Amino acid sequence: MKTIKEANIDNKKVLLRLDLNVPIKDNKILDDTRIKKSLKTLNYIIERANKVIILSHLGRIKNEEDKKNNSLKIVCDYLSKLINKKISFYDYTNDEVLNDKIIMFENTRYFDLDNNKESNNDKELAKYFSSFGDVFINDAFGTCHRSNASNVGISEYLTSYNGFLVEEEINCLNKLLNNPEKPYIVIMGGKKVSDKINIIENIIEKCDKLIIGGAMVFTFLKAKGFNIGSSILEEESIEFAKKIIDKYNDKIVLIKDIYNQDKELIDINDIKETDIGFDIGNETINSFKTVLNNSKTIFFNGPMGLFEDGYEYGTKELCNILNKIDAYIVVGGGDTVNAVNKYALNNNFNISTGGGASLEYLEGKKLPGVFYEEV
Repeated sequence: MKTIKEANIDNKKVLLRLDLNVPIKDNKILDDTRIKKSLKTLNYIIERANKVIILSHLGRIKNEEDKKNNSLKIVCDYLSKLINKKISFYDYTNDEVLNDKIIMFENTRYFDLDNNKESNNDKELAKYFSSFGDVFINDAFGTCHRSNASNVGISEYLTSYNGFLVEEEINCLNKLLNNPEKPYIVIMGGKKVSDKINIIENIIEKCDKLIIGGAMVFTFLKAKGFNIGSSILEEESIEFAKKIIDKYNDKIVLIKDIYNQDKELIDINDIKETDIGFDIGNETINSFKTVLNNSKTIFFNGPMGLFEDGYEYGTKELCNILNKIDAYIVVGGGDTVNAVNKYALNNNFNISTGGGASLEYLEGKKLPGVFYEEV
């Protein structure tokens, strides 16, 4: 990778793409993980460069109302307090913009109201962005799987490097792909099997056990012939689940019991037609603990139940187990990171800021927003 330490940024105007796409409610930032993860690169540049111009997106912009609700001004003020330095905030029409040392521009996705120019990597927009800097640093790992005007587009006009966060994220994920210390356990949760097909296919050969929970487990249970009641089922993914179970049955670890919609604890052999699984139960947790106890490498992606709506037992207990294990643990995915931040406060986990980017990299795909030396 082309890293920031190789970049000549002394006394230069540095265009810096960050991922400041954080949850905001009632004008308050609910989770500042991504903001704090940007500090290492930002402070490194501030110490050396003549100017730093920050770009980021926030939310999805489909109409004028979205613009009102997704201004980066709140994030700009918050980041300014964190670094104890003034950050000047501008839209893209102010001619005075380059008179300040540290600058943040408004949400890059505002340009999506004009034929999705940001998201579709419009060349003219990328050229416009690049006109503000001499060198480009991309540290927005969460968008590295997307070819946007504000990352891949800029790299076609300016000499470009990866920031510290992108470098750390890639090195972290490489430890899962390249000879991970054994036993290596993968924990998959969440709602849809279809979202995880490629990563399961790419990672199952490398891991010793694949623990499956969350709503996606019911498709695997159905594939094994269990009655799953009225639980979430992806009919189109049953054949995939059967194929994986048939080929890797000794690696697959499924659940043993559930909490239904009424929070009744039910063995998977006793699920009735009216039951909907919302969480995993105590027997499942005990079986997962047995598998995890001696592990040396763990990848955790996807909660075990609908924890945000009160079905938190499984996810919370799993976090407690992981908290006590001496292993290299990588956590990926927005909901999973939220759960870990809530339930595993004393952890030494490696938190990935890029849900989609992390998964695509672990699927074996090349991320267009990560820059490498030309061969």
